[in-house]
Amino acid sequence: MITRQRLAAGVCALLAALTAGIAFPTGAVADETAEQAAPKVELVLDVSGSMRARDIDGGSRMSAAKQAFNEVLDATPEEVQLGIRTLGANYRGNDRKTGCKDTAQLYPVGTLDRTEAKTAVATLTPTGWTPIGPALLKAADDLDGGNGTRRIVLISDGEDTCQPLDPCEVAREIAAKGIGLTIDTLGLVPDAKTRDQLSCIADATGGTYTSIQHKEELTDRVGQLVERAADPVVTPVAVEGATACTSAPTLKSGLYTDREEFGQHRYYRVDVKPGQELRASVSVAADREVNPDYGVLLRAVTVHGREIVRGEAAGNGRTDVVSTGLRYPKAESDDDNTPAETVCLQVSNSFSAASGVKTTPGMPVELTVDVVDGPDQASDVASFGLGRGWWLLGALVLTGFLAGVLWGWVSRLRIAVWRTN
Repeated sequence: MITRQRLAAGVCALLAALTAGIAFPTGAVADETAEQAAPKVELVLDVSGSMRARDIDGGSRMSAAKQAFNEVLDATPEEVQLGIRTLGANYRGNDRKTGCKDTAQLYPVGTLDRTEAKTAVATLTPTGWTPIGPALLKAADDLDGGNGTRRIVLISDGEDTCQPLDPCEVAREIAAKGIGLTIDTLGLVPDAKTRDQLSCIADATGGTYTSIQHKEELTDRVGQLVERAADPVVTPVAVEGATACTSAPTLKSGLYTDREEFGQHRYYRVDVKPGQELRASVSVAADREVNPDYGVLLRAVTVHGREIVRGEAAGNGRTDVVSTGLRYPKAESDDDNTPAETVCLQVSNSFSAASGVKTTPGMPVELTVDVVDGPDQASDVASFGLGRGWWLLGALVLTGFLAGVLWGWVSRLRIAVWRTN
């Protein structure tokens, strides 16, 4: 299975969309400059017995993990609060109930003391079970509190051995809490079942899955994820869409979150002045089990219900997020006093709940709105459906012509030489 990542720009901010939708004042805008708490990252390492396997560049999986941790600890940005949690590191027995409780915080989340953290990592020895689900629940508690970026980086070489506590369902539960926490997963020399499970965990929270075969890959990927936590993020604004355009909240450029029930329509209003262009995108996260074959529709309509433009996307159950977007340029006007046009954004979905799944609260929705100056030249608009593709088409035509002339000349020369001989 290939690495799957979240769709559309701003997908990391989608996790904050998991907060319950509440009413927000008209014209609210996402605050990109609001002071953020220190980003928090917890590395969750599988220390089960299978980590003894010596199949990563001639060494054991455990030694590869230790080396990666040491290098990542040296490169961790100062502003990142980092912690380490283990699973399967302490219990050596065969009692499943006890083994499935074997998760402990090796180094607390906080200001990093690199020497102390490295010393703690050096003591690890592959030991017991693989309680991924319980470890994720504890890690979420470790990162609780604050409004900064929170990220779990799970490194494992096998499936969870503590079913029926499905770690994928645990990840969905964490996502449904609306705490804005991302889980990224890395599989060490994984088999197909391990890849499926780790991918599902990552997808449930908008994270990424990476398959690891070499030491350098592990070091580089963990380092990237830790550094990513230090990147500034946009704080989404909770907004409650209406069931009709006339009562919808008016939005300005920004990032918004809401919740939408199965098969529901939600409306939002945006004012677009002449000469401006409205760009909007929406993502709906399936934070619970849903039936396959579903879709998301984003329409821009007038206040009277006439469709202006639409964007739509479909899914088949293999991803937990479906996104789509649209663009609507408002023509420039010669009259400086021309009022802005009110455009209604309609968000619809065709999700249906699987048997026994609760339909409330609604599914998390992320809505991005951007109103910018429209294009001055028609070159920004597709020409005969090709747009700037005309450059490529022209280059291909010229290349084909020159190749034909050259081939004809060479063929003619060869024939002349053949006749002479």
